[in-house]
Amino acid sequence: MFAAYAARIDRDQPLSGLELGERPEPEARPGWTTVNVKAASLNHHDLWSLRGVGLGEESLPMILGCDAAGIDEDGNEVVLHSVIGQSGHGVGPKEPRSILTERYQGTFAEKVTVPSWNVLRKPEELSFEEAACLPTAWLTAYRMLFTNAGVRPGDSVLVQGAGGGVATAAIVLGAAAGLRVLATSRDEAKRARAVELGAEGAYEPGERLPRRVDAVIETVGAATWSHSVKSLKPGGTLVISGATSGPNPKAAELNRIFFLELKVVGSTMGGKDELEDLLSFCAARGVRPVIDSVLPLDRAREGFEKMAGGDLFGKVVLTV
Repeated sequence: MFAAYAARIDRDQPLSGLELGERPEPEARPGWTTVNVKAASLNHHDLWSLRGVGLGEESLPMILGCDAAGIDEDGNEVVLHSVIGQSGHGVGPKEPRSILTERYQGTFAEKVTVPSWNVLRKPEELSFEEAACLPTAWLTAYRMLFTNAGVRPGDSVLVQGAGGGVATAAIVLGAAAGLRVLATSRDEAKRARAVELGAEGAYEPGERLPRRVDAVIETVGAATWSHSVKSLKPGGTLVISGATSGPNPKAAELNRIFFLELKVVGSTMGGKDELEDLLSFCAARGVRPVIDSVLPLDRAREGFEKMAGGDLFGKVVLTV
């Protein structure tokens, strides 16, 4: 079957290890289900895999992709939850959880197999392309907002780095849930787009905000860390799920954190129950993932280049 896969690890030039071509079809195994992939979306996790983060040379070649929607063996339209081993289903209770492609072949292929527990029904209201955007970036944003930030309708939230998958999801989900969303971006067009999607205002990174916020959704890391901490109300919560600009800020702002009793919460992905809630929320409220572009699988390299260059707003989706 045709697939996009990591053939080599290159920390400095990750795309040099990306190849497109034929790979073996997945083999049947007890407790697992094979899905015919209709759409799969790119995540920064795929670029990190090509750099060797979470993926070792001994696992190569590895089909990339952890998000997908498709049709299962019984003809059902389904979405995949991409955290393997979270419950022990299909792998045994002693295997630690992992994201698809850290241990098992991924979704950038005509077929993929996952534990049957990881297969969810796709709401008919969502297209395959829309549903394929949800299991990583949108689930991460959902958990950050509603589980770890604990915000309620009417609360204010700052989303750093509008344009990225998680940040864009947080803007849309927050606005749909009745939050007062502010956003930042270095790009004027992305700031304007953030407002179109429901943000009350969009600002340059580091710019003084009209008011302090109850929570900050942080995926940028070092470049925006101080601004995030300084933007919080006393007792506010900073939720971080990534550090695309680096993990080591110049100032940790520890004095401000303890004096104002701020909370810093790490957040990674989300659970199957949260994905079910997210799917239901999108179907019921008419929320749709923001898609930057849709490409056929044989043009996957274009999608990777677009994501690596940061020249996107929303998700890149590959179709089979």
